[in-house]
Amino acid sequence: MFNEKELEQIRAARDKWEETTLQKALAKNPERAPKFITTSSEEIERLYTPLELAEMEYARDLNDAGEFPYTRGVHATMYRGKVWTMRMFAGFGTAEETNARFKYLLEHGETGLSTAFDMPTLYGYDTDAPQAVGEFGKCGVAISSLADMEILFEGIPVDQVTTSMTINSPAAMIWAMYIAAAEKRGIPRAKLGGTLQNDILKEYIAQKEFIFPPEPSMRLVTDTVEFGTRELPKWNTISISGYHIREAGSTAAQELAFTLSDGFEYVRWAMERGLDVDAFAPRLSFFFNAHNDFFEEIAKYRAARRIWARAMKETFGAKNPRSWLMRFHTQTAGVSLTAQQPMNNVARVALQALAGVLGGTQSLHTNSLDEAWALPSEHAAMIALRTQQIIANETGVTNVADPLGGSYFLEALTNKLEAEAYDYFRKIENLGGMLPAIERGFQQREIAEAASRYQREIDSQERIIVGVNEYVAEEQLKVPLLRVDEAGARHHIARLNRVRAERDNARVEKTLNALRAAARKANENLMPYLLDAVNAYATLQEMMDTLRQEWGEYQEPAIV
Repeated sequence: MFNEKELEQIRAARDKWEETTLQKALAKNPERAPKFITTSSEEIERLYTPLELAEMEYARDLNDAGEFPYTRGVHATMYRGKVWTMRMFAGFGTAEETNARFKYLLEHGETGLSTAFDMPTLYGYDTDAPQAVGEFGKCGVAISSLADMEILFEGIPVDQVTTSMTINSPAAMIWAMYIAAAEKRGIPRAKLGGTLQNDILKEYIAQKEFIFPPEPSMRLVTDTVEFGTRELPKWNTISISGYHIREAGSTAAQELAFTLSDGFEYVRWAMERGLDVDAFAPRLSFFFNAHNDFFEEIAKYRAARRIWARAMKETFGAKNPRSWLMRFHTQTAGVSLTAQQPMNNVARVALQALAGVLGGTQSLHTNSLDEAWALPSEHAAMIALRTQQIIANETGVTNVADPLGGSYFLEALTNKLEAEAYDYFRKIENLGGMLPAIERGFQQREIAEAASRYQREIDSQERIIVGVNEYVAEEQLKVPLLRVDEAGARHHIARLNRVRAERDNARVEKTLNALRAAARKANENLMPYLLDAVNAYATLQEMMDTLRQEWGEYQEPAIV
């Protein structure tokens, strides 16, 4: 973006500045630390100039918003036309309780739903299973059958409000319940819009809520992509998720590289199934973390868009520009929230959310101040939602696309993160691809080392966390906490027992046998069989156990 003569003049001026102005400033007032680092422990220079951008070309590397490679945003007008979807993550206890919270949030300005499920549901168990004891409703809503899903979305216009569902190993079963519940209300599946997380690869890498081995798990994910492409044109069948990779302790570059590598793998599997890349790629979406380092996070999102656009066009041969677009949801960093001085979390969340907006997110969740202690209370959830509304309506950041674009520092960070991501792509390729790398523990080891380094920096006070290792104050917790009532578990189990008693059990057995037979056929799409089982009121665990018996359960190898 600069000619060589201009760069020589800048280089000469920079040398003079370092010898004169900088030296005088350091002599008078030494810097606070020997080095300054990002949240990812990357060292930051004290000043950035056009010299760091000498190889960049505007049209090739940045371009205008809405133009390839979309570094500056996927839409030409960005938030001048429509602000991001405000989607608060919600779910606890019974379906009735979460339904009430959904309606409360919609009444107060939320524009999309995001569903959290409890641990038994995430692992494919019914609430009355021995493995589920003590876990009912504590990290999300409990869903054991279609009867629960019907209540969860009762009175909510699911053909008008998009719904995100954070579910992975049992994603196909939960999605089948959602589709069936809508159709029982007369809402065609083609009108349903939303997102299924359904990102099984990141489970092996970070979150560890896997059930089946990688190969059959990928088959099931590909089944949902194929089914969604043909039957639900408004649905995003995978939300390729860096969020949990970052929550596990990764750096920004690792989150970027491992998330995009997962995305490339899903594209390969779908194309090998015989799907045209332009038929399904426009419905893939992403989910990123917004951590504490303001500029590093913004740079990460910009680099992600650029890498994805080039890969989809040049590697996978997508012709439709919509296939080149990376659309993503952002959630503020749960791992950054502190139990100490929880009101400080309001400031953390606001700045993280602002980074997501300045990075061009299409959807945003803001964490609540009390989440280091418990599920969000109604009061805390409202503050989190109001944070988004203040950013959207009072700060002016929605008035221009990519307002920080062209910053020497931001562009240099974007380029650096992109280069680090490509380094990881090469390492993964040298290991044989994503699945062999996962099975050898490569990504897990890289994340563990980054997490350990981050904690050492906190312990040594090289990294300051306000209220934790500096500015500490003794105080009594004054935040009202949400508690899950055990009576809810009894209520839920009573409904589950009624379902089992009142349904046609011969029909249930027939649908489960058909599911089992289909699972034995390599290229049979399981979604129609799951819908049959769901409509017969087979429970989540009955469907999952059928596949457990066929595919087995994955045991992660020890990482040394």
